[in-house]
Amino acid sequence: MAKVSVIVPAAGAAKRFGKKQNKIFQRLKGQPLFIRTLEAFTARHDVVQIQLVVSEANVEEMKRRFGGNLGLMGVKLVIGGDRRTQSVRNALTSIAEDADLICVHDAVRPCVSQLWIDAVFAQAEKTGAAILAYPVHGTLKKVSAGQTIEQTIPRTDLWEAQTPQVFRKDLLLGAYEKDILSATDDAQLVEAAGHPVSIVMGDPRNIKITTPGDLALAGAVIGTVPKPKPKGPGHPFAEAQW
Repeated sequence: MAKVSVIVPAAGAAKRFGKKQNKIFQRLKGQPLFIRTLEAFTARHDVVQIQLVVSEANVEEMKRRFGGNLGLMGVKLVIGGDRRTQSVRNALTSIAEDADLICVHDAVRPCVSQLWIDAVFAQAEKTGAAILAYPVHGTLKKVSAGQTIEQTIPRTDLWEAQTPQVFRKDLLLGAYEKDILSATDDAQLVEAAGHPVSIVMGDPRNIKITTPGDLALAGAVIGTVPKPKPKGPGHPFAEAQW
């Protein structure tokens, strides 16, 4: 079983959410979003490290309100950068030596199933790089600044990238040695470095919280996310919860 270091970026400004408080602190079924997301990894036997990357503006509030929780969960706080890739790079400077794989998962993607994590971890161990993704089902329009349609884009072979995105440690570290500012996800950097990235079928319920409407939708679907059957102590996911 490969050992995995998990990076959870949570340093974004969250301007599109439209609230004064950062969206990572918004509640989903009574718990902050980022806590629900972290719980997906804290009970896994294959996870050897978890780093939560937050903005410098949120560090003190995070320590004051949730320092005890993070300590119990074994989560290390890292200060992020202006861009997501800069935040991930900051966490990459202290990856656990015994980690074989590095997993990057959005802090505001709390509805991820252990079954999906199992699948993407296994594929990354096999191929070196794998992400969850889901086929695009809607009709895509390219729109001008004047809000008129310029082009209808064929959706054939188009997939929406999700997280977790998981990579062999040396691959991701090598990819981050190059220009990172233009990338919107980690898979793009590994692709640019010349390594193929495998797709693992995701699920539309693995929603990223960007707007208040997304939060409401997450509240509606989180109870429907598939759960693994109870396994013995050797399985990567134990039924224990924080």
